[in-house]
Amino acid sequence: MKIEALIAVRYLFSRKQRSVVNVISWISLIGLMVSTMALIIVLSVYNGIGNITKSLFNTFDSELVIEPAEGRTFHTSEIDFQILRNAGVENFSRIVTETAWVTYGQNQAIVKLRGVDSNYAALTGIDTLLNMGEYRLDGNSMIVGGQIFHELGIRLPAVMSAAVHIPKRGTTSMGLTMDQAFNIGYAYPVASFFIQQDLDRQYVITDIAFVQRLMNYTPDEVSSLALKLKTGVDVQKAKRSVAQSLSHSVTSLVVKDRYDQQPLYYKIYNTERFGIYLILSLIVLISTLSLVASLSLLVINKRDDIFILRSMGMERRDLRKAFLAEGLLICALATVAGLVLGFIVCFLQQQFGLVRMGDGNFVVSAFPIAMRAVDFFITFILVMAISSLSVALTVRRARI
Repeated sequence: MKIEALIAVRYLFSRKQRSVVNVISWISLIGLMVSTMALIIVLSVYNGIGNITKSLFNTFDSELVIEPAEGRTFHTSEIDFQILRNAGVENFSRIVTETAWVTYGQNQAIVKLRGVDSNYAALTGIDTLLNMGEYRLDGNSMIVGGQIFHELGIRLPAVMSAAVHIPKRGTTSMGLTMDQAFNIGYAYPVASFFIQQDLDRQYVITDIAFVQRLMNYTPDEVSSLALKLKTGVDVQKAKRSVAQSLSHSVTSLVVKDRYDQQPLYYKIYNTERFGIYLILSLIVLISTLSLVASLSLLVINKRDDIFILRSMGMERRDLRKAFLAEGLLICALATVAGLVLGFIVCFLQQQFGLVRMGDGNFVVSAFPIAMRAVDFFITFILVMAISSLSVALTVRRARI
């Protein structure tokens, strides 16, 4: 071991009674350790919450979806489904989505009416996420988002049908009666779902034939085609293969993955994640102030040692290396200890759910945790970079 490293270890682990500098050094070590641990815990909790939110969105967003590049609909007769299966598609569901005005008694709501076929439940698993009622889609039934369900004042079993109004294509409501301006259909609410706030307050699910009839669509005319991939198929590879197979279609079609279907959500998610790194990095930077102070005091406290070492022929740059090694040693110990403690806390939360969500209608009972190796790696690099830079600047400016 080089003399600089020996000096650094000696100064850090000295047991002399006149060791106020050592106490400050340990305080700075603990501060960096806690900051590192907090960074891991916050990121892991945010990952857990993000995973739950993504899974809720995935209830409505299939792995891939085919939509028209222009216009609102296309015909499924244009698609060769055998080519899609060769590209890795296991199953598909035809979907028609339209904005509708729904009335139930004296109550009303503007909703997104989503007509789906019998394969939709197998693609999404929405039939397992109902909070009341029974998943049943036929010509005159609907499944209502939780907030719309309460807004319309629905009680199950429904005592009357809901009226669904969709504007007729090519007409305006100016000077027209209700029958002239709208296509009207009637459906009984049979169930409701509480999945995610944005979904609960927008969507009503019903049979695709019901919506096609209200829109005067042909049986093969759809708004989108949801695709489920075979197990183990890479989504991006399948996306490219499906897009290539659709390049010869009469209608210009686009293939979207889940990121493309919810671009705003994913952009916000990534922005918030960057914000977490930024805010906690500032906390780490503040924690290094105590380290800067301890190194400055250490240089002042070791004036006699510096004089003796200089008299023995030690170069000034070697003395700087010794104090730099002292600071880097504190940084490394604090960072590694923080990562280990963060892992332990997150593991205990995963296994035992120590911190609960409280009393409320939550999807999970305890704060979710999702640890990622990349977070540990980035945190280590980030904390070491910030603290090492602070140490290097302090040692460089010190009068040795």
